[in-house]
This record gives sequence, C-alpha cells and structure tokens, in this order.
Amino acid sequence: MKKTMVLLLTLIFSMALLSGCSSTGGAQDGEGAGTEVGSGSGADTSAAGGSGAWTGSPLEDPNSPLYEKVIYFDFDTAEIRPEYVPTLRAHAEYLVNTPAVRLIIEGHADERGSREYNIALGERRAGSVKRFLEAEGVSPVQLETVSYGEERPVDLGHNEDAWSKNRRAELVYQ
Repeated sequence: MKKTMVLLLTLIFSMALLSGCSSTGGAQDGEGAGTEVGSGSGADTSAAGGSGAWTGSPLEDPNSPLYEKVIYFDFDTAEIRPEYVPTLRAHAEYLVNTPAVRLIIEGHADERGSREYNIALGERRAGSVKRFLEAEGVSPVQLETVSYGEERPVDLGHNEDAWSKNRRAELVYQ
C-alpha cells in the first residue's frame, strides 16, 4: 500500500511538473545506447490536439536525461566519466525534488579479476555515484548501494566490447 501511494504521488508530481514545460526534444549523445536497464518501453504520448507531449513519468521519457540509467566506467576505475555528469545532475535534481523516491545504485564489473576484487570494484563504482548525488544535494536516506561485481553481466562476451558494457553502475528507482 505504501509503495503504491509513493508511486501515485510521484506520478502526480511528475505530471504537474511536466504540464507547464515544453518539450525541448534534446537528444542524447548516444553513449550506451540500447543498454538502458529498467527504463521500460512505455511510449505513452498524448493524442490530445496532436501535441505528442509526454504524459508518463520523466524516468520513462526517451527525450529526458532521466531515461539514461546506466553509467559506464573505464577499466579498473570508479571515476565518473565527464559525459555522465549531466545525466547524474538530472537524476540528482529529480531526487531532490521528489524526496519520497528511493534509488538503488547497483555497481558492476567485468569478468576480469577475482570475485572478491570485482565485488569491491562494483562497490566503489556504486559509492562514487552515491557520493556524486549526495554532493548535488540528494538526501542519503534516498540512496542505497549494492555491488554485484561480475555476477550480472549484460554482455556475456569475452572481449573489450563486452567488458565495456559490464563496467557500470545502474540506477534502479524504487
């Protein structure tokens, strides 16, 4: 019941927020395209007046920076790459403006390295994203981290292309 109420309040707030905004149609730079996790397809647009305005959650709007929920990392590092700073700032703003929303930051690593090392690296990556969001004003009570290390790859290949997709932190909204 509580989860349903939070979801309903989030939806109402999102709709109120978007009702006064015009779509800018801003395009993403394409980094990580096609690998969004947990973003859903929900292409629910309004047919009223043929405006095509988004009426769903901003987290599900393909034209919103909130749609991108995967942050990729370079090999053996937890440093946030500059191209993900605007995305994380957008998520921070959303979280600050919707304090009832909770976020789980899942840290991941590629298959190279020991299991223990990769769990620690995934934790450092999730922690790096958490610290960034907190520095942008997000309440620590809204954030949780978990590390899966190499246990949940998105690409099962054994090459740099696959590994680069597996070095990530995923933002999972609750």
